[in-house]
Amino acid sequence: MTKSKVDEKAELPVEDKLKALFELQQIDSKIDKIKIVRGELPLEVRDLEDVVAGMETRVNNFNEEIKNLEGYITDKKNSMKDSASSIKKYEAQQNKVRNNREYDSLSKEIEYQNLEAQLAEKKIKEAKANILSKQEIIESSVEELKGRKKDLKVKKEELDEIIEETQKEEDALLKKSKVAQQKIEDRLLNAYGRIRNNVRNGLAVVTVQRDACGGCFNKIPPQRQLDIRMHKKIIVCEHCGRILVDPSLSGEVPVIAPVSVEKEKSVKKAKAKV
Repeated sequence: MTKSKVDEKAELPVEDKLKALFELQQIDSKIDKIKIVRGELPLEVRDLEDVVAGMETRVNNFNEEIKNLEGYITDKKNSMKDSASSIKKYEAQQNKVRNNREYDSLSKEIEYQNLEAQLAEKKIKEAKANILSKQEIIESSVEELKGRKKDLKVKKEELDEIIEETQKEEDALLKKSKVAQQKIEDRLLNAYGRIRNNVRNGLAVVTVQRDACGGCFNKIPPQRQLDIRMHKKIIVCEHCGRILVDPSLSGEVPVIAPVSVEKEKSVKKAKAKV
C-alpha cells in the first residue's frame, strides 16, 4: 500500500523541511521586493479610481436633478397658463352675471387663480436659482474631475510601466513559490503563512547571525544555537516567533561572533554528548 503525499511530507527529515521552508522564504522575499518596487502605486490608483467614480456619480446625480427641476418649471409654466386662461374665462362670465352673489363667487375664483399663478412664478424662480447653484457645483466638479482623471492616467501609466518590467519575473517566482509549497506539509505551511502575516517585513524564516535572531536581532542562548545547528527539530525565536535556521543550511556564510573559551568548551562537550 503506497503512502500518501501528505504522509511523505510529514516523514521528511527535519533538515529537509527547514531547507524547503527557507527556499520558500527566499522566493517569497523576492516577490515582496517586487511589490515594494511598485510601492503604494496600486493603492493610489485604486483610490483615485474610487474618487473619479464618486465624482462622476455626483455630477450625473446633479444633472438628473437639474433635468427634474426643468420638468418642474415646465409644469409650473403650464399651470400659470391654465390660471391665465381661467382668469379670462371668469372675467368674461362676470360680464354676464345676474346678481352680486355670482359676481363675488367669480371674483374669488379669479383671486384664487391669481394667487396660484403668483405661487407658480415664485416656485419657478426658486427652481431656477436651484438650477444655477447646481450648475456652478457641476462646473467646479467637472474641472476637479479633469484634474483627477489626469492624475489617474499618469499613475496608471507609471504602474503599468513598472508591472510590465516586473510581471514576468513575478509570474515565474509565483510558480516557484507554488512548487516550493508542495514540498511542505500543511501544518508547517499554515504556520509559515501565519508568521509572515504577523511580521512587518514578511520574514518567517531567518538565519542566526552573530548569535542573534536574523529577524528581531535578540540574542539566542548557546544551547538553543546548538539545537538549531543540529537540525533535529524546528525551533522558533522565543521573542518574535520566527523559524530559525542555521546559516550553513541556507547556504549562507555564517557570521561568527567572538566566542569565549568557556563557551567554546561547552559547545564541544554538548556535541560530544550528541
